[in-house]
Amino acid sequence: MVPPRAKVFLSSLLALALLGGSMLFLLQGSRASESVLAPNMGKPVVEKAPLSPPKAQYDVPAPALSNRLVEYHMDVRFEPSENKLKGKQTLTWTHPGKKAVNELYFHLYPNAFSSKDTTFMKESDGRLRSDRMPENGYGSMKITGIKTTQGVSLLHRLQFVQPDDGNVKDQSLVKLRLPRPVKGGESISLNMEFEVDMPKIFARMGTAGDFVMAGQWFPKISVYEPVGVRERTEEGWNLHQYHGNSEFYANFGIYSVRIRVPENYIVAATGFPTKPAVKENGEKVYHFYADDVHDFAWAASPDFVVAEEAFSAPGVPGVRIKLYLDPVHKDLKDRYFDAARTALASFGKWYGSYPYSTLSIVVPPDAGNGAGGMEYPTLVTAFGAKDDSPGYELERTIIHEIGHQYFYGMIASNEFEEAWLDEGFTSYAEDRVMEQEYGLIPNTAAQAAAITSPQPLTQESWKFGSHEKYALNVYTRGKLVLLDIERIVGKQTMDKIMMTYAKKYRFKHPTTKNFQQVVEQVTKQPWQAYFDQYIYGNQMADVAVESIHTQNTGTSEAPAYKTVVNIVSKGGDVSDIPIRFAFENGKKIEKVWDGKNGKTKYEIQHKSPLLWVMVDPKYSIVLENKHINNYMKAGMDPKVATRWNLSVTKLVETLFGSLSW
Repeated sequence: MVPPRAKVFLSSLLALALLGGSMLFLLQGSRASESVLAPNMGKPVVEKAPLSPPKAQYDVPAPALSNRLVEYHMDVRFEPSENKLKGKQTLTWTHPGKKAVNELYFHLYPNAFSSKDTTFMKESDGRLRSDRMPENGYGSMKITGIKTTQGVSLLHRLQFVQPDDGNVKDQSLVKLRLPRPVKGGESISLNMEFEVDMPKIFARMGTAGDFVMAGQWFPKISVYEPVGVRERTEEGWNLHQYHGNSEFYANFGIYSVRIRVPENYIVAATGFPTKPAVKENGEKVYHFYADDVHDFAWAASPDFVVAEEAFSAPGVPGVRIKLYLDPVHKDLKDRYFDAARTALASFGKWYGSYPYSTLSIVVPPDAGNGAGGMEYPTLVTAFGAKDDSPGYELERTIIHEIGHQYFYGMIASNEFEEAWLDEGFTSYAEDRVMEQEYGLIPNTAAQAAAITSPQPLTQESWKFGSHEKYALNVYTRGKLVLLDIERIVGKQTMDKIMMTYAKKYRFKHPTTKNFQQVVEQVTKQPWQAYFDQYIYGNQMADVAVESIHTQNTGTSEAPAYKTVVNIVSKGGDVSDIPIRFAFENGKKIEKVWDGKNGKTKYEIQHKSPLLWVMVDPKYSIVLENKHINNYMKAGMDPKVATRWNLSVTKLVETLFGSLSW
């Protein structure tokens, strides 16, 4: 998801916001047997050979397919007169662990919008990015039926649970007590019926006029983690409510979805259509299929302007890029296509092949901006279309969301608990594309300076305190950590780290610890101290000029000066710190401090007095967020120097602030 645009810094060059598979025979219903439990159900035989990616730069084997633990067969109808979705689904879930389970858990995400008292609404204060929950815009979900394949109703066995905060008014997670346990390796199939009262569009889903965004719209089974998955030592369910800052986490699987809309509507969806849409009984019926994905989203509108083109490149064996444009942006289709091609080609080269056959881009109307800037498997959304000429935020948004096809999509981290693994990594990749293809260089110094409340990157998303703090840490600080690792190891080694990580954990659920192991594997060096400070901890860098003492040791005929400069590191460990010494005669001397022991002293002999000293004059230490003490003028009292530096800093901040939006 694209970060909030509440505070944006500009460098002198740019405005930078802070920021598949083959056709299988499709069954119309469940593939479960007549019993409640169907051993090995939900693991269909793979009838296709894995896609052959182009020869990679680094020889790391990459699995071609996921474990497909879930299978959904859905039929949903949108009823505009009631502003409702009415759906049926047959879910088959395969138990990946060893211990028998007596209950299943389902995410009912639309219930986050049912009142001002839900956990999501209380934590977010009804706001996500610059969008507020529209007045009287509430929506909700209800499971109206749930039966075994033998027809036994389990509806009375549902119970809402609130494992994170105990908020009894939150109904975003529900437990289903089973009539008999599911053993490890077995599968269970359930027939479910549900209704969604669509909210006015907010936080990734809802309606705005005729526009529909169905994100997180169906009862979605939670993730059961076996021992070893995400470093678990004891298997069990991963259970969280829907929070103001949280996104999602789910198992990979298969989706076969029939969508019924008014006959003048056009539908965009995850996956690909199995056949052309047909009109029947005043409706248009679409059928989409997707495999090796962990979510399914769709959007619909009678106003979409549709454009499509085929694209292939090294790392992109072949994909159909589909645009579903609001009419206001119909003349911008070439820019959307260009951004999509650029993103796919870059990420396919850097992080492994794009394995899916489609990529759909939805451009909502301006009134539907709450659905904008979001990622789903094979489907992304741009921000709401306005009739002004958009700047590079158009390309940046599309590139960021396509980056999520890797970091969240295939490399499926837990966004509830380690959001930086998708947002930080995607922001890092996005910046690289924007600089390489569009010449837009990020102002990392300004971004780091905005991080006034650094927090551990591995804490749960709802514990950052506010959405701004969440975004500044998860998006910005997470990206800067990756840039700092790149600064330490070099670009080529960092490319190898990222490719190795992306391919090793393709179609898996990696953790920060897994990424650390890859960094250590590639560099053949221990990184525990670094991760403890900057990732598991809340450190930022803070290198300062502590004092300058100059002594005149020469004569009028032979001027000479001896200067002692003390440099200290007040934050996390930093290495290879550049320092510039400037003298009154115009001479400049460059030094590099290794950063060891937290402090160092320079004794400099020169024929001209020292004028000033600056640590990191080119702002290469991207995790430095307190530039106020990087500079000191010789001959000034330290307190006065600090006030002078503060004035300069405030001047710079004022300049950036005047250029932000």
